[in-house]
Amino acid sequence: MSDVRHVLVLPDRDAAEEVAGELAARFRLPEEPRLVRDALAGEDDAEDAQWLVVVEDPGAALRPTELDALAAEHEGWLER
Repeated sequence: MSDVRHVLVLPDRDAAEEVAGELAARFRLPEEPRLVRDALAGEDDAEDAQWLVVVEDPGAALRPTELDALAAEHEGWLER
C-alpha cells in the first residue's frame, strides 16, 4: 500500500467548504481535508482564485472516480 494525496479544484471557497464537509461525512478520513486558496497566475484580484481541497489518503483507499464526481457536482474537478 502507498499513501496518496488527492487535490480537488473548486471554483470558490463556499464550494470547497461544502466538498470538504461532504468528504468528511461520506468517507472515514484519517484527518480533515485542508482548504488552500490558489490564486490564478497573473491575477491580483482575490475573486480570481480557485480553492483546493487536499485529502490525505493513506493506503490509497479512496476511489478517484468518486472524488472527481463529487468535485464535478460543485463545478470542480480532481487534479490528476
